Formats: sequence, C-alpha cells, structure tokens
Amino acid sequence: MLDEVGQIEKIDRSNMRGILKNFPGQCEEAVKMADNLTLPAFSQEEINRVVICGLGGSAIGGDILRTLFCKVKTTIHVNRNYFLPSFVNEKTVVLATSYSGNTEETISSFKQALQKGCLIFAISSGGELEKLSKQKGIHHLKVPGGMPPRCAVGYLTIPMIKLLEKILRVKLFNYKELVDVLGKLSERYHPEIKTENNFTKQMALKLKGKIPLIYGVDGLTDVVAHRWKTQFNENSKILASWNTFPEMNHNEVVPWSGEGEIDLNLFYPIFLRDKAELRRISKRIEITQDLIKEKGVEYSEIWTEGECLLSRIFSLIYTGDWISFYLAISQSVDPTPIKFIELLKNELKKFTSSGEGT
Repeated sequence: MLDEVGQIEKIDRSNMRGILKNFPGQCEEAVKMADNLTLPAFSQEEINRVVICGLGGSAIGGDILRTLFCKVKTTIHVNRNYFLPSFVNEKTVVLATSYSGNTEETISSFKQALQKGCLIFAISSGGELEKLSKQKGIHHLKVPGGMPPRCAVGYLTIPMIKLLEKILRVKLFNYKELVDVLGKLSERYHPEIKTENNFTKQMALKLKGKIPLIYGVDGLTDVVAHRWKTQFNENSKILASWNTFPEMNHNEVVPWSGEGEIDLNLFYPIFLRDKAELRRISKRIEITQDLIKEKGVEYSEIWTEGECLLSRIFSLIYTGDWISFYLAISQSVDPTPIKFIELLKNELKKFTSSGEGT
C-alpha cells in the first residue's frame, strides 16, 4: 500500500502529504517572515524571563526554544495553562502562539499579560488573538492558515526563534543549513520513493500494531520525543509513550526485566540520538538497548542530521512526522482529522454556554 501513490492519495483525503513535502518551503518562508519583524524600543536589562503560551501543536515551539536556548542566560518557561505563572511581571517577555488564534487557554494568558504590562508578541493565522493584538497595539505576526496546527510547526516556531535572537541580541543558528537539511530529507521521504529506499516507510511498517516508546535525551532530544508521541496520537491514531535519559533508567527500565504480566513485544522502543550526548548518557543508552535485546524485543535508533542544533532538532521532528503519516496510511486511516479533539471542544462549548464553565 505504501508504494501505491494512488492509494495514498485516496486515504489521505486532506492532503497532509502535500503539507509535509512542502515543509522545507514552509520553514524557508517562516525565516523570511521573521526577518521582517520589528521590535519595540527596550533595553535588554528590562528582560528577566521569557514565557511562551500555547497548547498542542502551538506549544511545541516553546519546547523547541527552551532546548535551543538552554545555554543562554535567560529563563524560558512554556505555559500550557489558563493562567500565567506567578513570577510574570513587566520585565517578562510573553510570546503568545495559537495557530487558529482562538485557543482559550492562550487567550486567557494573553489577557493576563496585558494586565501585568508584559512585553508581548503574538503569532496566529488570525482569530481572536489577532483581533485583540490589533485592539491593544500588540505586535502580531499573521502566518498562513488552512492546515492542521501540528503541521504549522515551522510557521509557529521559527519566527519565535529569530525573535528571541533579536531580543537577546545573539545569532546562534544557521537557517540556510536548516532548509538544506530538510530539503534533502523531503527528497528521501516523499511518497514516490519506494519502501526499500524510504526509511520512514520502513519504520511505519515496523510500528504497525505496536505501541511506540520514544526515548530522547533530557535537554537535547526530549522535545522531539514528545513531538513524536503527539504525532503518533494525532496522525496515526495510536497510543504512544515518551521518556528521557537518564530519567527512564530510574523507573521505566524495570519493566524490561519481563517480571510483570505483560507482553513486551507489544511495544517498539525508538531511541532518538544526537552527537552532543554526554558520553555517560550514550553508555546508559547502550546498556538499556542490550537489556531490551536480551528479551528478544526489536528496537530502532534514529540520529539527528546536520551540524547546527536547529537543523538537528528539526531533522528528527520532520522524520517523525513522515513516519506517523505512513503509519496512518498503512492502517487505511486519514491522518488529518482529529475527531475526538473536536468532540471534546464541542462538549466544552456546551459547558461554557451553560454558565458552568465560568
């Protein structure tokens, strides 16, 4: 099925494959959009923290920022809630991201940031967030709409990265390499490439009927592991789990002993690797893999590509997006619709309109 382009098109009715194929172009466009961003006048000394407000596909950018700027002396906090953290004040930069512009938790945090006098920037494809930004004179970047929020990670993330570089007056990342690396991966992963030469199709077939357990490294590929988990949930419609090294060596490694009453072959471990791993972490991963291998369980490890950390992180994100896409196709499932999320939102609207949700 995965080598029959016509069959893929029949299942993928919303054309997620087209969005994925164009992802390098999305990132390149996002770089150009970010280059045109202007900042209000302020001194760097006025900034003490950065808070990124968002949920779901709009929040992953905050996690990416936290990873990319981990060595910069600025606290970055990702807020997935209705309320801002208590430490937020007029010296806090608040980046409010909502692809639709109508995410209720983000709107709530945005309004609180206004009350606290924060330096605010907003990113959306329109909606209430754009409307409020215009009313209050807040800097707002309008990105192209019309796609699932989880597929707009380039539009939602790269402008924040470049914005933070401007705010902190640093230049850390090679955006040309990012586009080049993603372009090469797009050529290797697109549907016309047969399974025998397409790593993402091969991985999808290995994962069919399994529960993926994605293992990243804390402060490095943990954000990618989280992203993969959510993409398996939304695109492939399957349960998945993620954890990190070294944390998983203090708990999740125990079930691999086989002492519990569970079939270990239900699971498929995936180790996300990067050349910047500490030697000690690499050894932990190798020992864990040996323990799993002794139980006769198959696993895979997938390495980042590129030199710049930005390219390396996005290379793995992009690879995971394609794997989750092909896994959906292999199950004859359209990857785009997320019926249960829409059902949940509709039920919440009833709850709010009844007056109980205030």
